[in-house]
Amino acid sequence: MDTLHFTVLPEDDGITMGTFLRKRCGLSSRVVVSLKRQPEGMLADGVRLRTIDSLSAGQIVTVTLPTDVPKIEGADIPLDIVYEDEHLLVINKPAYLAVHPSAGKPEPTLANAVVAYFEKTGTPRSFRPTNRLDRNTSGLLLAAKHQPAAFALNGRVRKEYRAIALGELHGSGTINEPLRVKEGCTITREVGEGGKPSITHWECLQTDGEISYLRIVLETGRTHQIRAHLSWLGHPLAGDTMYGTDETLMPRHALHCCRMEIDHPFCDETLVLEAPLPTDMQELLDSRGFGM
Repeated sequence: MDTLHFTVLPEDDGITMGTFLRKRCGLSSRVVVSLKRQPEGMLADGVRLRTIDSLSAGQIVTVTLPTDVPKIEGADIPLDIVYEDEHLLVINKPAYLAVHPSAGKPEPTLANAVVAYFEKTGTPRSFRPTNRLDRNTSGLLLAAKHQPAAFALNGRVRKEYRAIALGELHGSGTINEPLRVKEGCTITREVGEGGKPSITHWECLQTDGEISYLRIVLETGRTHQIRAHLSWLGHPLAGDTMYGTDETLMPRHALHCCRMEIDHPFCDETLVLEAPLPTDMQELLDSRGFGM
């Protein structure tokens, strides 16, 4: 079980314990109900309170979370762990590994691997990713170890990608075009009226006229945002047969989450984490004489 401590801020003076747990700690109503059943599930300055009792600014709320019960089975798949503490787990996900199980696809996923890892370390937990990567996208993926961490991470994470796009690009630019589900499809996105606001910033690091190596920063995080935006720009990713036609340069789309900055929600620290370019993308650049 996890025991967490929260300080009641001046703006929360007079708030009830139940409201504080849901709106400030990010706990679900189900978890709050379970805390009511535990003798020391929710304390204020060491004293047990009810959910209807009021809190005062400056009090320390202590929450002992119930034991987490994963809803999927673990799978023994090696993990490249970049960072871990009692609240967060950051993994360098390889390409060709789906993040979550899906209907009709029995193959083990990153979720199964993380659940198995938690079981081995003696702390069974659910898998709570805060960002998603496509099956064939590689790179950094952040998971929260408990509900309050998942809630508190909102707006605290900045990601940077590397991509190899087809064609010649120079300089930098911003794609500010809405994305919607393509008509007749369930997953493929396209730029179009009625779509969700989507903003992608790109910078060309190097080009040989046939491919361009890009640095990409997302301002929004829509499904397939980078892939759909670059395709709209006329420069789909190398190897991306969903949004382009190339299937010769890469056996998968050339996209990698290489850097992540996390304003840690439980300590006064900003984590800066990096994952090197995977072998397949590096080999493509090397074959073209890119000096990276």
